[in-house]
This record gives sequence, C-alpha cells and structure tokens, in this order.
Amino acid sequence: MSTTAPGFGELLRRHRHAARMTLEQLAEASGVSARTLSDMERGRSKGPQHRTVTALAEALDLGEADRTQLIDQARDGRLRDHWTRPTGLCELPRSVDDFTGRAAELAWTNDFLHAGHTPGAAGVALITGSAGLGKTTLAVRAAHALRPHFPDGVFFTDLFGMSPQPLAVDDALTQLLRALGTTDRQMPHDTSARASLYRSLLRERRVLVVLDNAASEEQIRPLLPGDGLSRTLATSRRLLPGLEGVHRLGLGPLPEAEAAELLAAIMGARGSADHGAAITELAHLCGGLPLALRIVGNRLVSRPGWQASDLVTRLADEQRRLDQLRAGDLKIANAFAMSYEQLADLARRVFRRLALVPGRDFDAALAAVAGGTSIEDAWDALDELVDLGLLHDSTSGRYRFHDLVRLFARDRLQAEDAASERAEITGRMTSWLLRVATIAGRWFEPAYGLPDRAGTDLSSPEEAERWLRVNVDNWMGALRHAASSSRHAEVLDCAESMHWFSARWIHGPHLKEVFTLGAAAAAALGDPAQQATQLNYLAWVHLVPPPDPETAQLHAAQALDLATRGGATAQVAWAHNNAGAALRRLGRHGEAAESFARSAGIFKSAGDIDGYSQALSGLGDCLYDQGRLEEALEEYLGLCALLDDDRSGMTPSIADIGRTHARFRLGMCLRSLGRRAEAITELTGAVDLMEKLQLSNYLQALALENLAAALAEEGRTEESRQAYARAAEVFEAIGDAEAGGRCRERETAADKGGLS
Repeated sequence: MSTTAPGFGELLRRHRHAARMTLEQLAEASGVSARTLSDMERGRSKGPQHRTVTALAEALDLGEADRTQLIDQARDGRLRDHWTRPTGLCELPRSVDDFTGRAAELAWTNDFLHAGHTPGAAGVALITGSAGLGKTTLAVRAAHALRPHFPDGVFFTDLFGMSPQPLAVDDALTQLLRALGTTDRQMPHDTSARASLYRSLLRERRVLVVLDNAASEEQIRPLLPGDGLSRTLATSRRLLPGLEGVHRLGLGPLPEAEAAELLAAIMGARGSADHGAAITELAHLCGGLPLALRIVGNRLVSRPGWQASDLVTRLADEQRRLDQLRAGDLKIANAFAMSYEQLADLARRVFRRLALVPGRDFDAALAAVAGGTSIEDAWDALDELVDLGLLHDSTSGRYRFHDLVRLFARDRLQAEDAASERAEITGRMTSWLLRVATIAGRWFEPAYGLPDRAGTDLSSPEEAERWLRVNVDNWMGALRHAASSSRHAEVLDCAESMHWFSARWIHGPHLKEVFTLGAAAAAALGDPAQQATQLNYLAWVHLVPPPDPETAQLHAAQALDLATRGGATAQVAWAHNNAGAALRRLGRHGEAAESFARSAGIFKSAGDIDGYSQALSGLGDCLYDQGRLEEALEEYLGLCALLDDDRSGMTPSIADIGRTHARFRLGMCLRSLGRRAEAITELTGAVDLMEKLQLSNYLQALALENLAAALAEEGRTEESRQAYARAAEVFEAIGDAEAGGRCRERETAADKGGLS
C-alpha cells in the first residue's frame, strides 16, 4: 500500500517539531514572520520562494538530504500553484502614461495604506465625485503605485453602478473569489457564505481590491474586508453616506494650472509653449474636468491640421459646447446622462429647471420655485442631485452647478420641456425674486414701515441684507429679464426699494445698473417725477469712489429738468445737492457751495430735515476743501448738534448715518487745525459708529487711515499700526488696491518704528 509524500507544509511542521522549536522561535531564527510560517504549515502557502526555504533550512539546521527534499517540495508547490491558480481575473487596468496632477489626492491614498494600522480605522477608502472627474483613473493610478505593498495581489472589479443593471453582489463575490484562487467546487452557494469566505481570505492575505463605480451601500458592503492587512479602494458617483467607518475623499475639478498641464501632456509634442495661451483657455472652458480635457486633447492629437485656438473658438459658443466635447466613443454629455438617468422624476424636473436660475448659485427656496414644488420636496430633490454629483452644496445652504453640468441641464430642459413651460418657469422665478428683493430692500426704508414678509423667511434687517447680498446675481438677473419683458412697474418698484439699502452697500457693482433700469422703467411708464428720483440715485452712485463727477453732473441736470417740469420739489432739492457734490469733485467749489445752498433752502422750506442735514454737510465739505477750516469747523459742529437733537424730527436711521460723516469730517478738520487729541476722539467715534452700523465702505477706510496718521503723529505707534492694518483691509475689500497698498506700507513702517 503506497502512501502519499507529505506536502511542504506537513514536512516543515515535522522538521520544526524535531528541532523542538515554536513558530515564534523559528520566526526569530529565520527572519520569516510567525504568521507566514503558520500559513505554510496549514497549506495556505504551498510554494514559498527559494530564498525563504533556504533561510528556513538553515534555521532548522537540516542535513543535505532533508534540505534538498524541503526545497524540492517548495518548488513543486510553486509549479502546482502556477498551473491551478486562475490568471487574468480581476486584473488591474493599465494606468495612463500622461497622468498629471492630483498630487494631494495620491498622497491621501498613500496615507490610507497606513491608516488602517491605527485603532478603529477601517481598511476602506471611498473616492466620490461627479461624472468626468477621473475617479477611476485616480484609483487605478494609486493602485499601481501601491502594488508593491500588496504581495498577494491587486484586483479590480467594475460594479457598473451607473448601468441600468449594476453588477449583482453574488456575481461580484464570485469574480473576486475566483481571482483569490477559489475553484468552482469550493465556491459556496449562497451570498452570505461567499461574503464570509471572501473576508476570511482577505484576512489571511495582503491584498488591495479596487471596487470601481459602486451603485449603493447594499452593493458594496458585502465586498468590504474585515480585520487584517487587506485594503479596499472604492469609487462611486454617489456619496454612499450609509457606509460606516470608511475614509472618504471627495474629488473636485482640477485647478486651472493642473488642467492646462494635463491637456499639454495629452497633446504631447503639440502641447508646446506655442499653444500656451490657447491651452490655458481650453482648460478653463473644460472646467477642470479630466474627461473633458481628455476629449479635447484627443481631438487635437487626432487632427494635426487643427490649432488649439480653433477649438477655443468652437467651445466658446455655449450653445454648442457640449456637442464639441466628444471624441470617438467619448462624449461628456453621455457621462452626465448616466447620472441623470438614475434620478427620480421630481429630481430630474428640478435639475432641468434649475438651468434657468440667473445666478451661479441658489438656495432651496429658489429651487422650490423653479421646480414648482414644496420646499420639503425641493430638499429631497437637491439631496439626490448632490448625492449623484450633479450639484455641489456648501455649508451655507447654497447649491451650484459645474459649468458643463449646467449646460447639460439646459439641453435636457430644451429637449423635455416645451417653450411655453420654460417661459412660465422663468416668469414665475422672476416674479418671486423681484418680490423678495423688494421686500428685503424695504427693510431699510425709514418711511415704509415693516414690510409684508408673507412667503419669505426674512424676519430681520440682518436676514434681509444677507439675502440681498448672497442672491444679488439672481435678483439682478430677474430685474434684467423683467426690464426686457416690459414689466416696468415691477422694475421700478424693485429699484426704488434699493435706495436706502444702497447706503449699506455703496460699492456694490450692481447699483448703477439697478437705477439705470429704474429710470428707464419710469420713463416707459411716463412718470417724470419717478424718473427724476431714479436719476438722482444714479447721480449719487457715480459719486461713490472712484467717482465719475462728469456723469454724476449730467444725471443731476437731467433729474433737475424732469423734477422741475413735474413739480417734484424734493427731487429738485436732491438734484441741486447731487450737482453740488459733482461740482465739488470737479474742484468748482464756489458753484458747488451755491448748489448746496439752494438745496438746503428748498429742504428747509419743505420741512425736510433729513435732506437739509445732508445739504449742510455738503456746505461744510466745500468750506473744508477751500481751506476755510474755522468756518468748516463751525458748520460741522452745528451739523452735529442738529443730528444729536432728538426734537429735530430727523429720521433716526438717517441721523445715525449722518453722524458717521459729520464726525469724520469734524475729525479731519480738527487734525488740520493741529488739534490732534480732539481729532483722534472724533475719528475714533466715527469709526466706532461705522462698525456698529456695519458700514464697510470708502468713508470708513478714509477715517481709519486718517486716524492712523493722527495716532502716529501723537507717538501712539502700536495703535497707529493696527488702524493702518484695518484701513488696508477695508480698502482691499472695496477694490482699491492702491490705497490698500499705501496703508500696508505704513503699517510695515510702523512695525519698524518708522512713523512718528
């Protein structure tokens, strides 16, 4: 009766026992880990490498015959493993040679390799992001780089998450188990048993598994490893928030410099400096999406006669941009369409209609208006869109499209919604945006009273101001649409409501357009008094630094003519006041003083104390500019007394703003007269008032700069440095880089003790 020769594992165990050595002792003597020795003896590693077997033979002090037998058994085991192990299963795709950028993300994956050794850390990394961001390319690149750390194999499985029929969990487990060496006879019949076997095999080996394009938590959860040294790197367009204890990396578009570098790399020799500007513009038009960059690069490489600038011209047309982003079987719209097909009907409708939002971002309230649905349903739709990467959200509750995704949404809208429906949606959004903007603006109108807030969440001036600022692109877009649609009454109402709010945002880039549209709407309605009002606002805006006094004077003259013909006394006075301010800016101080005096007389006769105070302020400024400092000082002191008189009848909010200007000019006057201590008191008071009223504008910056200079003159160096730093911040915030730089230089000089 013949007996079967012992396998390598059994032979190794016999020699170890004969040597009276434990696994740990043999591990220490040979340099082979105790875990690996255990795998060998249990038959899980049937053919270790020759150098490993040699080290074991020496540690066991085997004779020549035993040594040869052990080496031969290991060689036979390696041969049997080579011929019986499945090959080519779940093979990792090749990595593209022109891979560029993503250094931080690759470093993150490398850190992930080691993070699993810390207590409580999972061996799973999840890369998420929208279509076209290169999630698979990054995962494959990282897996190739990490391959040396996983001697037992690196495997790749496409889970087809965006397909109408994603890969079934059972099929995925079967693929991976076969790749790990499980034969069909050894394959368990039910899913839970396969998942258990899969985890046990990963626990005993050092394997990296790339699970690409996961559809859901249910699909991927059974494919994740348990304890052990194996790792899983998964990708998905969905956020998969239900997965617990995984490392997450949200992928975004490439920065423009990296995008241009990738495009140049794809083009190879054609991506030379000769095309530098055009390549940068193409990268910008592709929005940093690697798939779009790949398409553009491939198109240029496959058409040697094309210039990069030619493709820039084609992509510049938004109407045709998506059609141009195709090369062979690569088409950016197809990538977006796969995500779109995953959406529920409501989310699809909201997605399409959000393409009509005028601005770059929006909130759930506007999404509900666009989608014609409740706010609760809008939240659900937005969550679904964010989950699939078709929208980006932020901690402030705002949402935005990627530029190319927005174009895709617009194309879907044109294909699936009739022209009449699109017009109705645009009209509905326009009405809602103008109504909320008008309500928000009226929070700051002294004579209007508490606005009707029905249908809005605005419950305070602070909320109203925040809404106007963050939604400026949207309500301005609605204002333009209303103007082009001859909705003149709504345009005029909205423009009028912005008058008092504009004092809180005097450097807002939209104000000139607001009041220009308001004046045009009043003219179309045949209302000369309202037209004069809007032109007066427009004149005032043109006096905001950097001023355009010639244009301001022109608008003031037009307002004066209309107001005189229409008998609008208040607007006549304001026209003279604005003309005086323009003339003062032009250095025509005598004429300016005459205009301010006319304005003051009309306001006083009409009992308009609010307007009268502003005309007096203008008169004081003219005296100051002419160097008549003592007279100017008296004018400012009288103005301050009027502003502080509770019995004057002045509107409190107007008195507050007036005090900031009066105390600033008073401080300037006192400093010019050499009364620096008093000047510092007044300038500090002006700055404090502006901070309290949240008036971050040119006047505040000037007050801070002059306060800093006065403090320096008094030898208060540290206080001066702080004031210069704050002045620089305000100047920079309102776009005056030159003044900001000037204050930064003086701040630095103060640090070095150069100011006195």
